[in-house]
Amino acid sequence: MTKRKIISIDEERCNGCGLCIPNCPEGALQMIDGKARLISDLFCDGLGACIGECPQGAIAIAEREAQPYDEKKVMANIAAQGPNVIAAHLEHLKGHGEKEYLKQAVEYLRQNGIEVPSREPHAGHGHGGGCPGSAVKDFRDKKAPAAARPSNRRQSQLGQWPVQIRLVPPRAPFLQDADLLIAADCVPFAYADFHDDLLAGTVLLVGCPKLDDIEYYREKISEIIKTNDLRSVTYAHMEVPCCSGLTGVIQDAIAASGRKIPFKEAVISIKGERIR
Repeated sequence: MTKRKIISIDEERCNGCGLCIPNCPEGALQMIDGKARLISDLFCDGLGACIGECPQGAIAIAEREAQPYDEKKVMANIAAQGPNVIAAHLEHLKGHGEKEYLKQAVEYLRQNGIEVPSREPHAGHGHGGGCPGSAVKDFRDKKAPAAARPSNRRQSQLGQWPVQIRLVPPRAPFLQDADLLIAADCVPFAYADFHDDLLAGTVLLVGCPKLDDIEYYREKISEIIKTNDLRSVTYAHMEVPCCSGLTGVIQDAIAASGRKIPFKEAVISIKGERIR
């Protein structure tokens, strides 16, 4: 055995949601007795594609004695899952600069008569947006100054990644001391001034109160508000009744936190006008 980086799972924090499993097509994780478990050091590359999918912050990278990662054994698992998973895994290795593992993976595919994907995976397949698509990024202080951009182009006010409620870890560092904006996902499309009027200077969470699991949102938003010292919370939604479904959820979460966090709503008409 050698000492190397490998994932570590905090069993007490793990709630058995299973969101990490699709983001480990290498086959290193399985659900056992209601918890995510690392079943083999051989399959874990230690690059952490699963971390961004854990809503409990239960997965981390640790350095310990472990069996060497075996790319060819991993590829035997991945090849059986189809071309989208193969493409996602190759992109995962490429994104982390793992040239040797990438070379081994391609060799395995060619030796076994399997086509080497020449494109990136489709969204929603393979890693499901895990790595690098859901890796936590805070770039609020790294934006290029407005003077460096063409004067006829508007500048994005987005200051972090990811933005989907399901993908943002409750302990993401950008949540501390933040003005939190929770937006129904139709709002940025309908409201032309969304970036300048609502998004600037905030941390964004996006979701659909009609089509998504509202009970999951209740738990996730409560955990975020309870865990972080927020300066304020704003909920931006469309004027249609079904879109206001998160208002009570957010207000309940603030009350349960025991903190006096200012809350306000921004309401957008279906014609794209701000009416509140």
